Amino acid sequence: MGAFLASGLLLLGACERGAPPPPPRFTIAALLGEQGAGGFARATAVRPFRFPADHGPHPGFRSEWWYLTGNLRGADGREYGFQATFFRFALAPGPVTGDSAWRGNQVWMAHAALSDPAQGEHLADERFSREGPGLAGARAGPFRVWLDDWRLGADGMEGEWRLQLPARGFTLDLRLRPASPVVLQGDRGLSRKGAAPGNASYYYSIPRLQVEGRIRQGERGITVTGLAWLDREWSSSALEPQQAGWDWFSLQLRDGRNLMFYRLRRRGGGTDPHSGGSLSDGDGLIRRLGPDQVRLTPLARWRGYPVEWRLQLAGEPHGWRIRPLLRDQEMRLSIRYWEGAVEVIDEVDGTPLGRGYLELTGYRPSR
Repeated sequence: MGAFLASGLLLLGACERGAPPPPPRFTIAALLGEQGAGGFARATAVRPFRFPADHGPHPGFRSEWWYLTGNLRGADGREYGFQATFFRFALAPGPVTGDSAWRGNQVWMAHAALSDPAQGEHLADERFSREGPGLAGARAGPFRVWLDDWRLGADGMEGEWRLQLPARGFTLDLRLRPASPVVLQGDRGLSRKGAAPGNASYYYSIPRLQVEGRIRQGERGITVTGLAWLDREWSSSALEPQQAGWDWFSLQLRDGRNLMFYRLRRRGGGTDPHSGGSLSDGDGLIRRLGPDQVRLTPLARWRGYPVEWRLQLAGEPHGWRIRPLLRDQEMRLSIRYWEGAVEVIDEVDGTPLGRGYLELTGYRPSR
C-alpha cells in the first residue's frame, strides 16, 4: 500500500480515540493497487468456499472487507439507508513473531453512515485502530468482526447476526438474518479485476438479509425493518494502474431477483473489460454478467458524482432508471467517495422495481 499509506494508517491506529490527528486523504488506487503487494497471498485460482469459516478473516491477504448496506423503513413511516463496513489492512506479509497479544501487523478501519432522505440528512463516521485485544479484530468461530465498540457477528441464534454500532450522531442496532443463498461472484468466487495474474479478489455476497432492530438519530429512537446486502472480498492487489475507480450497483428487485454489477473505469475514460457482475434469484440461480450485457448511462450528477443512471440489462424489455433517495450521500472521510441508497424504476412507465445501493469511487468531487 506504499510507505505513506502504511505510516498514515499506523499513526491513526495508534491515536487515542478522543484526540485523533487530521486524517490523511487516501485513494482507492493506493489501497488496492499493486504497490506493496509482494509477499502476500494472491487470488490466482478458484478455491472452495467453506462457511462459516470464510465469514472470518484471511490474514495472509493484504486487504479484506465486510460490507453491509441496506434500506430500512421506520415505524415513523420514513425510509432510511445505512452502511456499515469493516476494513482490514496488513502492513507486512507473514506471521507476527513473539508471544505478546499486542504484537501485530494488521490495522483496521471502519465506516458507517445513516441516510434520512425525508430530512435531507446524511450522517457518516469512521474509526481506526491497530489490531489487538479490545481494539479491533475478527474471528470465524463464532463469527465476529469489531473495532472498539462497533461490532458485527453471530448473535447466538441459528443463522442470525447482530450489528451494534454507536457512531457520531447516530446508532445502529440491527439483527440480520440471511434470506437468500450465498452468491459466489466472478468465476466461482474468483473475481478478476485485471489481466495481470493475481489482480483479483475472492468475492462473495449475501444479496438479501432480513433486518429488524432500532436506529437512533440524534435523540430519536426508531424501530425499523428492511433488507440489507452483505459483500465480502479479500485480495492483495485488485486495481491495475490504468484503473481509476469503480461504479458499483447492488439492487434488490421486487420480483425477487438481485443484481450486482461493478463498472471499472479506465483513467483515459471508458469501461474496463474486466467489469462484471451477476443476476441471481432466491433459489440461488446465477447469471453471470459481463460489460457487454449491462449498458450504463449516467443521467445526472451531483458535485461531479454521477448519482443517477440508466441501466439496460440484456434481455430486459425496458431500461431501469436508478435514482438516489438523497443526492448528498457523500462519505467525507479519510477515503472520499459516494455511497447511498437508491430506487429502481421502469424508465418507460415509472413502475417501482426495487431498492438498492450505489457506490462511486475514484472521482474528484467539485465543491
